[in-house]
Amino acid sequence: MTDTVPATDVEAAVLEACRRAKLASRALATATRAAKDAALHAMADALVAQSERIVAANAADLERGRANGMAAGLLDRLELTHERVGAIADALRFLATLPDPVGEVRRGSTLPNGLRLVQQATPMGVVGMIYEARPNVTVDAAGLALKSGNAAVLRGGSAAASSNEVIVAVLQDALERAGLPRDAVQSIDAHGREGARVLMNARGLVDVLVPRGGRELIQAVVRDSTVPAIETGEGNCHVYLDASAPLERSVEIVMNSKTQRVGVCNAAETLLVHRDAAPTVLPAVLAALSAAGVTLHTDARASALADVPTQPATDEDWATEYLSLDLAVRVVDSLDEAIEHIQRYSTGHTEAIVTESLAAAQQFVSALDTAAVLVNASTRFTDGAQFGLGAEIGISTQKLHARGPMGLGELTTTKWIVYGDGHVRD
Repeated sequence: MTDTVPATDVEAAVLEACRRAKLASRALATATRAAKDAALHAMADALVAQSERIVAANAADLERGRANGMAAGLLDRLELTHERVGAIADALRFLATLPDPVGEVRRGSTLPNGLRLVQQATPMGVVGMIYEARPNVTVDAAGLALKSGNAAVLRGGSAAASSNEVIVAVLQDALERAGLPRDAVQSIDAHGREGARVLMNARGLVDVLVPRGGRELIQAVVRDSTVPAIETGEGNCHVYLDASAPLERSVEIVMNSKTQRVGVCNAAETLLVHRDAAPTVLPAVLAALSAAGVTLHTDARASALADVPTQPATDEDWATEYLSLDLAVRVVDSLDEAIEHIQRYSTGHTEAIVTESLAAAQQFVSALDTAAVLVNASTRFTDGAQFGLGAEIGISTQKLHARGPMGLGELTTTKWIVYGDGHVRD
């Protein structure tokens, strides 16, 4: 037997949290839908009742973020108002209206020998999350995990530490009052980056890990975790205005995609415009963007059509997820050139086309290998709530198990149940 290295205090604390979560997950796996839905309503009511406390804690996070020079888009993601707390609570109530995914029969059959087979949805077990500056994710993750029969171990980062501490305490108290284990939702924020490292390597205690944040965070988790991880989130999203794109619709969709909320992964970061549409459509689009405070990074042809200030686009601009009031703009000669550009720079999140040509729309949809493709609609619709999934635990940009907004169904796996009558194999 080899000598073991004594666990650090952080390692011991995080692993103990994961063990408690594993025990809680066993209780949740057999909880009825009625019990889970009652707990979701209790959590929602508690958030509203404690909104003053939550918003006050969030104000401390915001003050610290401003002092540290946090970008405006990230501050927006961090901020919780009474209205936002109410909306988060409403998302929990909506989850309670959705069907319980646990026990759903995915397929089944009876074999020629009489064996009956059923493939049935079952909880993952313990879902870990590592995310940045988004206290609403704390609630979304807790609610989705609960409804799908999972426990959640959360690492929300130092930027939202005060908010998350209060939110998790409120949710735990509500769970306990509803008769479910308070350990079903836990935060390891107090253990910092070392705690995140331990979580990433708690294989056997944590069943799946979902990172949600910037590229550096996501890639670090995917690269270094021994717990199976689902790659999510980075969104270098494009809007393409085809040759037939109508002016008013183009302005509305581009403006909504870029400016409705800039610090989110489904905000547009690059605008591509067909050369035939550019003379009539692009000046108005650029004027509207500029009036909204967007800094325009344009190629030479787009610059020539602009009646507002621009700056030259670089290769780096095409590859950048700004998460700010910045947009890269390029004029292309054809739909094929637009597709080629997107294929080169896309992160596989969301791409949109504005067109009146069914053939162009079909080619765009077929050619792009991405989690979501939108036709004549804003990129901002790629969202669990907007897709009718309730909340989302993240938007998967990988291809295995889950892709796109991850709701209740994506937080389950399956097991085969085989019914026999004394069957033995020859």
